[in-house]
Parts: sequence; structure tokens; C-alpha cells
Amino acid sequence: MPIPEFIVQTRAKIGTDLMWLPSVAAVVLRDSTDNSVWAVPEVLLVKRADNGKWTPITGIADPGEEPHDAAVREVLEETGVRVSAAALLGVGAVGPVTHDNGDKASYMSVQIRCEADDPNQVPVVGDDESTEVGWFPISNMPVTDPKWRLVIGDAAAQRKHPTSFTPRFGLKKR
Repeated sequence: MPIPEFIVQTRAKIGTDLMWLPSVAAVVLRDSTDNSVWAVPEVLLVKRADNGKWTPITGIADPGEEPHDAAVREVLEETGVRVSAAALLGVGAVGPVTHDNGDKASYMSVQIRCEADDPNQVPVVGDDESTEVGWFPISNMPVTDPKWRLVIGDAAAQRKHPTSFTPRFGLKKR
């Protein structure tokens, strides 16, 4: 579902003016399928249809929806994979962004680490927001954007050392 109905209705009233929207980024991890001593966790990624870039699963929270519920819903919608929210990784502002259709938005992004309920479940392209989905070792992932590489690294660090992890605020270190 590319644009939630509540945004379509609001855009009918305000046009392309700047909107402030709640969003989530779900970093889904699983143990490596490689049983070597050097194995690293794998991350579930989508190749975005709008710009061709590989990213974690992202989306807009519906009005009144909790961020962890939005993350779980977005992963299911975009990849068909059932997950559970495991940890808060950070919160930060993204934007402003001008989308291809001229709409302007800024996002309050909540980054959440999720775990696959069935690590062997094969992901599928679930909607028209992505062209490909897949599991990748975090040491060899196609993500090029430094902010997403940092968030994925934080997810792996939090997973390995949960008691010493401190959520950072924002998608970049200040």
C-alpha cells in the first residue's frame, strides 16, 4: 500500500505542502545460515522501487498505531515475513523530502530491531514499493547509504550486547 488513505485525504486538503509524519524502520535480523566460525547475522532488505536502493523495511505509522506494531505490519506487508519487535534502536528526524509527485514531508523515524518468527521463511515482494527482497549477511550487504549501514550495525550490536547498548537519537551520530 504505497500511500496510506489518511495521507491521501490530508493531501486533498493541503496539496503538496510539508507534512510531519510518524515513520518506522524495521531492521530484521536472523542468525546466519552459514555455520562457519566467522558467520555474522543476516539482515532482511528490500530494493526500493522508487530509487533502486537497498534498505531495511520502512513505512508510515497509521494514526494511533504504536511504532512496534507499525514495524511488524510493514515487514509483513512488504516481505511476507512474520516478525516480532525486539528492541528500540533510535529515534530521529528525516527530511524534509520532496517526493517525485511533489509532495513534501518530514518524518519522525523510529528504528526498531525485529526478529523473524520463522528464520527459514522465504521473503517475497509483497507490494509495489519494492522490486526485490532478500536476506544478506551484514558483512556483505548491498546497502550503500551510510545512515542505513549505521542503523543495521546498531541492530547487530544491540542484539549481541543488549545490556550495554544505548539507543542513539537520530539516524546519524552527532
